[in-house]
Amino acid sequence: MKGAASALILFLPSIASAADSSGQQFSFLASFLQMIAALALVVGLILITWYFSGKLMKGLPVGRQLLSKHIRLIETRYLGPKKSLLLVEVGGVYLLLSSSDAGLTLIKQIDMLEEIEIIEEKQVQSSFATLLTRLRQTQ
Repeated sequence: MKGAASALILFLPSIASAADSSGQQFSFLASFLQMIAALALVVGLILITWYFSGKLMKGLPVGRQLLSKHIRLIETRYLGPKKSLLLVEVGGVYLLLSSSDAGLTLIKQIDMLEEIEIIEEKQVQSSFATLLTRLRQTQ
């Protein structure tokens, strides 16, 4: 970011001279520098907007949590292309739905969450450090 600003300041005199020499001979270097400076300015504005929007949006809740109070999507399992199972909570009642090309179909209404056996899945960490520690342990 600092490099783009310093490049713009360095090339500002050549940009001004390119604008003044409208009746004179065409200068490729001046036009090229003007294009680079304009590009740096646009990219800088995009980065500044991205930075401040991230700061402003950090405290807001994400997604549909603002709109939905009584309907929650608990889990989605994809079975194939355009086929999935959905577990949805609607007013304290859990519904198991199937989603396909034909539409949504109710499979089962579950009155209590305790009826569902919750199986914890292992979260596999596939970082380079964990691979190195595994290799050291096997040696």
